[in-house]
Amino acid sequence: MLKAARIYICIVDGFNRGLGKIIMWGVFVMAAILLWSSISKTFFNPSLWTLEVAQFAMVAYYILGGPYSIQLGSNVRMDLFYAEWSAKKKAWFDAFTVLLLMFYLGVLLYGALNSTAYSLGYFGKDSLSFWWDLFVSFVTGGPDAAAEKLGYIERSPTAWRPYLWPVKLIMIIGFVLMLLQAISEFIKDIALIRGETL
Repeated sequence: MLKAARIYICIVDGFNRGLGKIIMWGVFVMAAILLWSSISKTFFNPSLWTLEVAQFAMVAYYILGGPYSIQLGSNVRMDLFYAEWSAKKKAWFDAFTVLLLMFYLGVLLYGALNSTAYSLGYFGKDSLSFWWDLFVSFVTGGPDAAAEKLGYIERSPTAWRPYLWPVKLIMIIGFVLMLLQAISEFIKDIALIRGETL
């Protein structure tokens, strides 16, 4: 069991650390997009796409950087009492709060699945069955069979009108990675409570 926990932590932490170090450069991508927006408004015709692409880049930066932030413990914490506690007491408290975080991330993931299904043209109440049907169609019939399951693809109501499913898919990926990282943190806390190091 301890070996499996170490392997899980190694894989999840390593992947999220690598992704986080790549995603942290996203702030420069956003700055470049907004700089081009300012230049194009000043010297050329204003670009329709810049504001929305900057918003999508910010979503990717924030959501995909979340797992690495959880790993680093960069979340906001009230240190009035916490700073004076022993490592074991902190682990007890962190184990409890990470359970609440996992519940919250589960709710966010469920909402993201529903919202993405809606953006792909599913207007029913059971989006999980839509995802399962889409997956089965893709595996058994390929991309063409999966495309038949899609309905009206949602677009932004702006002048540029980009498709919204890519940014919603990024939300799903980010919430899954955050959930996996929260489980990793929970395992580390339990190990610390038991006096083991992983």
